[in-house]
Amino acid sequence: MKKIAVLLSGRGSNFISIKKKIDEGGINGEIAVVISNKADAKGLEFAREQGLNTVFVNPKEFDGREAYDRELVRILRENGVELVCLAGFMRIISPYFVSEFRNRILNIHPSLLPSFKGLDAQKQAFEYGVKFAGCTVHFVDEEMDHGSIILQAVVPVMQDDDDHSLSERILKEEHRIYPEAVALFCGDRLKVEGRKVFVI
Repeated sequence: MKKIAVLLSGRGSNFISIKKKIDEGGINGEIAVVISNKADAKGLEFAREQGLNTVFVNPKEFDGREAYDRELVRILRENGVELVCLAGFMRIISPYFVSEFRNRILNIHPSLLPSFKGLDAQKQAFEYGVKFAGCTVHFVDEEMDHGSIILQAVVPVMQDDDDHSLSERILKEEHRIYPEAVALFCGDRLKVEGRKVFVI
């Protein structure tokens, strides 16, 4: 059973979907720690209600990104973490963090990468006029929204959509494929070769 850390900044809806799949027995893992850079994050509150180990790490107490990430890595190691799941963690992680957990950090992004990286991806896609949008679970590397792709889900853009309705439909797919990717990792079923990830 693999030990999982979740890093979040907000409501943590993807964290909740992962926790649900663990509770249902669909993931061979356990949440060892939930960390947030926001003291009032709803996801942190939910984690406490669930009796999970929670830590607030205040960015203002550290001199720069790497110093902050060194503290995160210390906490992760202290808790024996084998997989890090970013679930709406609104910080760009440093190369140091990536190097310490290479191919062991997952993120979900609300677009079909490599299209529409960065913030407001759903709005970017909607305004561009694409016919299909979606979401991507990927390993995290040193570049933003760039690491090797594990799973993707496609969401058609309807003629009566706006960016909010599209975002809601994409989020439903996020809640489906993120736990699925975590389950594959925890089952030792992912093999990385260059930029490609194979399910074995």
